[in-house]
Amino acid sequence: MARELAEQKIETAAAARWDSVKRNWYKFSRNKISVVGLALVVLIVLAAIFERQLAPYPQHAGAFTNFAAAKLAPCKEYWLGTDQNGRDVLSRIIFSFRGALIMGVGVISIAAPVGVIMGLVAGYLKGRLISTVIMRVVDIFLSLPSLVLALAVGAMFSPTLFHSMMAITFSWWAWYARLVYGAASSVRGEYYIQSAELIGAGRIHILFREMLPNCASTILTKMTLDMGVAILMGAALSFVGLGEQPPNPALGTMISDGYKYLPDMWWLTVFPALAIMLIVLAFNLLGDGVGDMLGSKEV
Repeated sequence: MARELAEQKIETAAAARWDSVKRNWYKFSRNKISVVGLALVVLIVLAAIFERQLAPYPQHAGAFTNFAAAKLAPCKEYWLGTDQNGRDVLSRIIFSFRGALIMGVGVISIAAPVGVIMGLVAGYLKGRLISTVIMRVVDIFLSLPSLVLALAVGAMFSPTLFHSMMAITFSWWAWYARLVYGAASSVRGEYYIQSAELIGAGRIHILFREMLPNCASTILTKMTLDMGVAILMGAALSFVGLGEQPPNPALGTMISDGYKYLPDMWWLTVFPALAIMLIVLAFNLLGDGVGDMLGSKEV
């Protein structure tokens, strides 16, 4: 009998989760543009995973030269043309997707938890010294342009993908702290928070079991939108030579190498720039859909 009740509870919980998934998908799918964004993100991720299978010339992603095919305009053999070393631009763009996604995921996965924790603590302890100190530090970081701060930090270390990721993260966490601080401050006086305090719940429980779930929709929406911005900033660091180094392909580096040949070899700059635009647009459209699905406020 007890086993049957346990199995029934498991089935009921699974059915409830499935109903929740269907409701969320219905809300998300009502925005057709966001579905297009999701499809684009999936295609970009698949291209990054199966880059060697999809790239027409995978060997062109490394230290490869073929001066006989250098500086060719888009043609039947090379759909997006070749660069000054005879490497296929399309293949290098496909191989650059993985580094761009690693940059975005790495920045968000580090900056978001740090900023969320800081914002929760400051919002819950609003009016106390620790809250004041955290928010003044946040104000200092927010007063500096993120790209300028990332450039300054990135210039202090050797130019690699990891160091450029850390440079952007250093300037990014404060935005999450400010966002979560506002959300946490608005719910700290709610009855369920006061009830948790009255029954003796610890601060860790209140912060992460009571307050955080009520801020989750806003945080998730911002994380999705910030993916595109983080990738764009990573491309900016690569453009000035502070990102992933040659011969590894990076969209910002490809633009930096190609603009010297404008306007004659326009494809060296235009197609990598369009790839960046496509990635940023895809994540922005996806973020709008996530916001509609979760009913979050504009971030």
